[in-house]
Amino acid sequence: MNPKHGDLIKFIRRKDYEFIKELGQGGCGKTVLLRDPTIDEDFVCKKYAPRVDDLKDDLFPNFVREIKIMHKLYHRNVVRVFNYHLYPIEKTGYILMERIYGDDIDSYIKDHPDSLSDLFVQAIEAFAYLEKNGVLHRDIRPQNILVSNNGTLKVIDFGFGKIANDKQDFDKSISINWWCEPPEDFEYDSYSHCTEVYFLGKLFEKIIHDYDIDSFRYLSLLRDMNTKSPDERIDSFSTIKTKILTTSIDEVDFTKAELSSYRMFSDLLYLHMVRLGANAKYHDDVVDVIAKLESAYRNFMLEVLVPNASVVTNCFIDGDYSFRTNGMKVADVKVFINMFKSVTSEKQRIILANLHTRLDSVFRDKQSAGLEDVPF
Repeated sequence: MNPKHGDLIKFIRRKDYEFIKELGQGGCGKTVLLRDPTIDEDFVCKKYAPRVDDLKDDLFPNFVREIKIMHKLYHRNVVRVFNYHLYPIEKTGYILMERIYGDDIDSYIKDHPDSLSDLFVQAIEAFAYLEKNGVLHRDIRPQNILVSNNGTLKVIDFGFGKIANDKQDFDKSISINWWCEPPEDFEYDSYSHCTEVYFLGKLFEKIIHDYDIDSFRYLSLLRDMNTKSPDERIDSFSTIKTKILTTSIDEVDFTKAELSSYRMFSDLLYLHMVRLGANAKYHDDVVDVIAKLESAYRNFMLEVLVPNASVVTNCFIDGDYSFRTNGMKVADVKVFINMFKSVTSEKQRIILANLHTRLDSVFRDKQSAGLEDVPF
């Protein structure tokens, strides 16, 4: 019999994992390393098992909330959840997450002090993404920000996390042992994204002080993040991200070839745009944009001219717009893609932000219809 909508589908096959080692013990349980022998992959498994047994019932909703939060998230700088198993009657459960080959940010910087500026940008990317999705982490500390061996920052541990959509969601509702001086926000029983700005800023300030780092590029931004008064502090990660990514492209050490490739493509993109719709937005995930460009390129790589410029412009614009169909050279697109893929992640973010700024100069029609092409 074919299942109908609402029918319960039972998966009865048990999934077995190989235990490798224990990774750590926290107040709400322990974390172990497991291997899936079927696909030869390692996973970090977080088991809910509070150290104080009397709190088992009280803290279980927090564990369920952590699962709900993490399943909403998919970002290169946020730890990825693959699966979970909940046993409400027994008040226990498991979360299977990606294994991160690396160390916490404090330990990583000991051996890689020159990478702090790039890690700061990655951290802002992560928390801007959380902010955009209405997620408060509420436990920002060095142990919860890992860096992989290839330099990719990962925010972990959403055990104190919270979905915050309404004003009352920003009430301060937790009290943990803060590792730095609390901000004035706490005097008003408030904990918002602006509060998270403060704690992330203090974290980087501490690292700079502890390791006597003198080559950090964003000191002025950091000062604006670390102000105790929320009225004088940068109020959001999106604002910080904008300030970082609109940095002049000449202030970072771009080569002449990289600048030439960027400016050629920037002109190409701009000249093929006629109008942006009122609600048109930009794709802002670098990895996603590169994937879109490579996929598009494979479909016209044997041509001299791109058959329809929208296959390229769609990689950058989400929404309705008007464009010129013809005249985009395949060779020019190829040069840009090769350059864009080869530069550092910091340069990639700056390039994408500057392309967005260039597109901002295109006429925006506040009473626009749908996407349409101009046949010349």
